[in-house]
Amino acid sequence: MAGTRDGGKGSGGTKPVARRLLATATRLFAEQGYDRTSVQEIVDAAGVTKGALYHYFGSKEDLLQEVYSRVLRLQQERLDAFADADAPVEQRVREAAADVVVTTIENLDDASIFFRSMHHLSPEKNKQVRAERRRYHERFRALIEEGQRSGVFSTATPADLVVDYHFGSVHHLSTWYRPEGPLSPQQVADHLADLLLRALRP
Repeated sequence: MAGTRDGGKGSGGTKPVARRLLATATRLFAEQGYDRTSVQEIVDAAGVTKGALYHYFGSKEDLLQEVYSRVLRLQQERLDAFADADAPVEQRVREAAADVVVTTIENLDDASIFFRSMHHLSPEKNKQVRAERRRYHERFRALIEEGQRSGVFSTATPADLVVDYHFGSVHHLSTWYRPEGPLSPQQVADHLADLLLRALRP
């Protein structure tokens, strides 16, 4: 996903070299696995030196973290925009629910790499990523709770379970979605958002 920030070591940045390194690492991690990809292979394929890599990323592990964090940053920005919009809560939930599906499919390599390789992160980095994900889920849950408080959504199912239900589907996308398949990203997103709203209606 887009949504990378300008910055130095570990942030990915918007600088061309950092972007090229991240794109190269993402491709290699997807093709051969994180643990089977060396730093030397990444810099050779990106056409840069190890010094250039370590200028932007402290380690191969930092690259893995950034693969996922850049996706999550974009999704968080978009969710915040939907949540803060002046629109009925049902519309905001539907748009947010569909958007996370589309942005995940558009960055399927990033998502699949991360869920396959998350166990390679250090406990500290794992904790950071989990905190970022929790912030996203909590904002989404707050939208569901807003609809439940106002009577638009049923309270029969706790908001936490509703969020887990939807994001279970999102996290599963990398195991079955294929770009050459019969459904476009937006069609999949619309179907899953409609399923969520049907489950929420009183």
